[in-house]
Amino acid sequence: MSNGVETREFQAEARQLLQLMVHSIYSNKDVFLRELVSNASDALDKLRLESMVDKELDVDTSDLHVAIEVDKEQRTLTVRDNGIGMSRDDVVTLIGTIAKSGTAELLRKLRESQDASASQDLIGQFGVGFYATFMVADRVELVSRRAGEAGGTRWESTGEGTYTIEAVDDVPQGTSVTVHLKPEDSEDNLFDYTADWKIREIVKRYSDFIAWPIRMAVERTDAEGEATTEVQTLNSMKALWARPRSEVDEAEYQEFYKHVSHDWADPLEIIHMRGEGTFEYEALLFLPSHAPFDLFAREGRRGVQLYVKRVFIMDDCEALMPDYLRFVKGVVDAHDLSLNISREILQQDRQIRAVRRRLVKKVLSTVRTMMTEHPDRYRTFWTEFGRAVKEGLIDDTENRDTLLEITSLASTRDETELTTLAQYVERMKDGQADIYYMTGESRAMIENSPHMEAFRAKGYEVLVLTDPVDEVWIERVGEFDGRPLRSIAKGQVDLDTEEEKKTAEPEREQQRKDFESLLTWLGEQLSEQVKEVRLSSRLTTSPACIVGDAYDMTPTLEKMYRAMGQDVPSVKRILELNPTHPLVTGLRTAYEQDGDKEVLTETAELLHGMALLAEGGELSDPARFTRILADRLARTL
Repeated sequence: MSNGVETREFQAEARQLLQLMVHSIYSNKDVFLRELVSNASDALDKLRLESMVDKELDVDTSDLHVAIEVDKEQRTLTVRDNGIGMSRDDVVTLIGTIAKSGTAELLRKLRESQDASASQDLIGQFGVGFYATFMVADRVELVSRRAGEAGGTRWESTGEGTYTIEAVDDVPQGTSVTVHLKPEDSEDNLFDYTADWKIREIVKRYSDFIAWPIRMAVERTDAEGEATTEVQTLNSMKALWARPRSEVDEAEYQEFYKHVSHDWADPLEIIHMRGEGTFEYEALLFLPSHAPFDLFAREGRRGVQLYVKRVFIMDDCEALMPDYLRFVKGVVDAHDLSLNISREILQQDRQIRAVRRRLVKKVLSTVRTMMTEHPDRYRTFWTEFGRAVKEGLIDDTENRDTLLEITSLASTRDETELTTLAQYVERMKDGQADIYYMTGESRAMIENSPHMEAFRAKGYEVLVLTDPVDEVWIERVGEFDGRPLRSIAKGQVDLDTEEEKKTAEPEREQQRKDFESLLTWLGEQLSEQVKEVRLSSRLTTSPACIVGDAYDMTPTLEKMYRAMGQDVPSVKRILELNPTHPLVTGLRTAYEQDGDKEVLTETAELLHGMALLAEGGELSDPARFTRILADRLARTL
């Protein structure tokens, strides 16, 4: 080994990456310090493992730590560790080249990408975090000695395409990286990285839970004006998720929750879990006690924090939690991921998908346990987050059964208390095959709907669904516990028993004959508005109602799709008439007596319009409806 200074060129692709780094591909330059601290932490982990495996390795592991040193005059920042260190060959291999397959493809994508954040994600695929130092540095100096070796190595570069390397003596075991900082430039997000407050902020944000102490000498001035220097530990090293739950008290959990969620209230529920086997991880999750203001905002925060070996990687990791559980807060610490893993890679990672499945099942089983053991807490949870959870019924088929179990819905049984589907089924009448429901904009509108009349008269319970998401999931799910979910505003309704049907059949047959010609004529007159006019078995007091076919899209869902900019065809519905109502029987008499056809046509329009309004629908021509109604009222005076 030569003791002289040797100048080498970077591998061609590494040189191109350096240039890209210098031109601010990373929008957040603070990550350079995260990378250096993470590398130092890894070196300490490796030394501890090596000392356990190789009993002949003569190393001192009594005070393993990371030290950050600042020289404000020289504008340098040094990150030093007493870990495993590197040999000369290690330095050349790990720092001077990028021995990673696919680097050329990475460079091609970087050149094509016009989006800085997208470029950052691409860089994250190849573990080149050390090069981030050149975003903030004019020059970087690395000195390292591998544990068990006598001599060390010095590496230095300005990031312009070459580096120097030389052997050095009297080097302490471990690695130090000294960054000669560029001038501060706030417009380019280049901060003063010699400032104590900035270093503290970065360490607290990214490296607070690293297992090794991160120390820094800090100057203090006492009351008499004398300056003293004290060494402070910047990180808490308190990774609550890595400690057994029996060793963590409730106050610590609450404090940590407020730290990660920025919430002022205590969490509703704490979920502490560990995954072992082929992919190890720890998770500490929290169910909040109240919904955030941006729960339904498109730009709202999503997901939990992701750590890798106690190093903070990203906030709001959407890949770990489905959107319908976006309110869950906490951290997931994975052991086997790259520190630079990107959001794009996370979405495709098989192990991350496996962790996500386990997390979701754990959250849902926790809610299910809450239902039976802590009903008050469950009611709080469902009041705050039920509307979001129901979104999972649309797409999460794997957990749909569990979601249906924990879903609570309003019903006509009680104005204030919600019911589960299982409780509804327990109360079903003898011979009742379907679970009845109705969707609408409000409870009052549903309860006053003509569709409800026969169900109220017969004493059938009806689910009252007023959330917009109810329109979608109820159609997608279709059944619960083998019993169909059936809208009372669709299809034919017949609530009579077999005996009642036999008794009523002669009368119904006579009604069909009596009204046949009127129904045909009304169908012709209202052909632009409805697909059919028929007699109803669901009405007791109202003259008419509008119903859909069994598989028709509801008017509310139609409006929702149009509001989202989707062009959906208008669905013609069915007009049902109450054959015992005076208005309907009077219309039939007038028609049979060959009454004024224009007047009868206007009556038909009024009948259809009233049915639309009764269910909260919109008139196609409100002005015409109002004029006809006013004329009719005037004739009665």
